[in-house]
Amino acid sequence: MEAINSSLGNSTAPPAAPSGAQYGIIVLSIVFLITAFIIGFPGNAFVIWTVLTRIRNRSVTCILILHLAIADIIVILTAPFYLHLLTTGSWVFGRFVCKLCHYTGCLSMYASILFITYMSLDRFLAVAVPFSSQKFRTKEVVKRLILAIWVLSALLAIPMPFYRELFTVNNVSICIPYHSSSGHIIFQYLFESLFGFFIPFTVIVFCYVFIGIRLRSAQFQSKRKTSRLVIFIIVTFALFWFPYQFFNVLQVAGETTASPTIKKVSRYARPTVTALAFLSSSANPVLYAFAGGSFIRTAGIGFMAKLLEGTLSESSSFRTVSQVFRQRSRIESVELGKVLGTVEENKSFSTHQTD
Repeated sequence: MEAINSSLGNSTAPPAAPSGAQYGIIVLSIVFLITAFIIGFPGNAFVIWTVLTRIRNRSVTCILILHLAIADIIVILTAPFYLHLLTTGSWVFGRFVCKLCHYTGCLSMYASILFITYMSLDRFLAVAVPFSSQKFRTKEVVKRLILAIWVLSALLAIPMPFYRELFTVNNVSICIPYHSSSGHIIFQYLFESLFGFFIPFTVIVFCYVFIGIRLRSAQFQSKRKTSRLVIFIIVTFALFWFPYQFFNVLQVAGETTASPTIKKVSRYARPTVTALAFLSSSANPVLYAFAGGSFIRTAGIGFMAKLLEGTLSESSSFRTVSQVFRQRSRIESVELGKVLGTVEENKSFSTHQTD
């Protein structure tokens, strides 16, 4: 995740006293971070506890929700460091923690979007090739794919610490973005936007367009809470992260066109959109509470387990859709065969009459 205090820019000059607008941005960022920590930490901890202790038969969706919660809680643990920075205006935790906190945020961003993409691909395969997809849903395969996602996320986040540096100016330590040239700025922000948002979301949109067409063609309507929950998770992630990625692209445009106005706008907006993206880590537990509202009255603290247990029967619902298509294809093939047979018979009969 990019700098929470990136309004300081890329120079080592001491930051000027914040203006009224900048002070408002700082206050808003503090509110976002406090909200993220108060809601996100206990909420995601509850999700992790529920999946690990109260659910024995875990579906692929359930396991992915578990790892989404782990990715979210990891980045939420860095919130106190940023809160201290915003309230005091200095970074007192040293160079290593400066780089580690931003690396952790970037790792969480990549892991979250890749797990959501995996969730979408899992549903796509369940509809497109329901029987063949079962070989990708075994415990061993799922474990390997999840491990691969964490490793890939860790690799994709490697550039972040190279573009974060600790400087001491007038006895005040500041942890700020540092790029030696415009080319590095373009590389970092374009890399983040492509691999952390636009490419994965293109895959996600394709998957759900395909699924939607299949469900509509089969006249099948899924009313399962978990189906809606997954869509809500995707939409919420997009809403929280799109402003951040938009200003990434805007900053790239500012560097490529050498426009000081675009650079200034993106620089001043970045702290707020970054804090908003940070807030996304607390959104999923809220979604779970709303989606499992009817279970809260009957199951109490076990509502989350009841909600996620519904994911076990989801794949069978998707297989039902594919079976409908297979049956239709067989019926259409049989009917077509009969029609062709009748045509051939008529041709033969006409030929005999002519003879």
